[in-house]
Amino acid sequence: MELNPSEYVQENAAATTTTRVRCAATAVVAVVRQPFQIMTTTLLSLLLPLSFLLLARLATAHYLLSVSEDYPPPPPASFITSYFIYSKNPTILHLIVSIISVSSLTNAVTGKTTFLSRSPAEPLTPARLYVAWLFLVVLQLCVGVGIEGSIAASVEGSNFGQDGSFICRLVFFFGLHEIMLFWWRTVVKPVVDDTIFGGWRAEGRVEKAVVGLSYGGLWWWRLREEVEALVMVAEVKREMMMGVGVVDFLGFWLYYVTVTVGMVRMVRALVSTVAILVRRRESRPNDEKV
Repeated sequence: MELNPSEYVQENAAATTTTRVRCAATAVVAVVRQPFQIMTTTLLSLLLPLSFLLLARLATAHYLLSVSEDYPPPPPASFITSYFIYSKNPTILHLIVSIISVSSLTNAVTGKTTFLSRSPAEPLTPARLYVAWLFLVVLQLCVGVGIEGSIAASVEGSNFGQDGSFICRLVFFFGLHEIMLFWWRTVVKPVVDDTIFGGWRAEGRVEKAVVGLSYGGLWWWRLREEVEALVMVAEVKREMMMGVGVVDFLGFWLYYVTVTVGMVRMVRALVSTVAILVRRRESRPNDEKV
């Protein structure tokens, strides 16, 4: 059956319109994709410092439960929320944060990759991607439920954050930033890049800068006042001759693992700076001779 000229023109016009719409949609997606990727990676990267904030609040809640049997009156909450706030045993959050922190320390000291990390030239295997998805989903669930429960129970660790020295706090700041970058590179970025772009992409300066600035804002807003409860609760219990539980020890241990990561980062930065200055000083006589 042959089409008359008018029907043929209409079909061509419809096909042309569809093609234009598809091209416009593709262009819009291409423009929006990069900012969306940066926003998503930034929000998911903050799960790691938020985990430390939650662990500090859990340490505070365990301390208050130890000194007073009447604190706090249990608010109506789910079983998972009650488990995070009122349980005196380590949670899966302690396990995940410990694995990430130790892996970051190993990577910072030896420069070698672990089962979580990989070299830039190494292809991303499905097994690593599945592990990254698992860590991301579990940590997001723990942080979301735990932070909501701590707010409902009016628990915060700011009362323990006044006695820490400035140097120790500064080193912890850099250490937590390094661990967060490790979490960003090994877990968050592979998942987000594979979901949005279908594969891993190289790190961008804008992306890294936005993640760093977001971490700095979170530190100034909450972390600097509450995170030292991780170590101060154990110190206060020891001074009061109270029993230091496993949760208290884990918080104390995680704090100083983070401090160690910060010290390694600062020493490496110092060594790199000295090496650059020495190279420039050695190159000046050669330039004068020429």
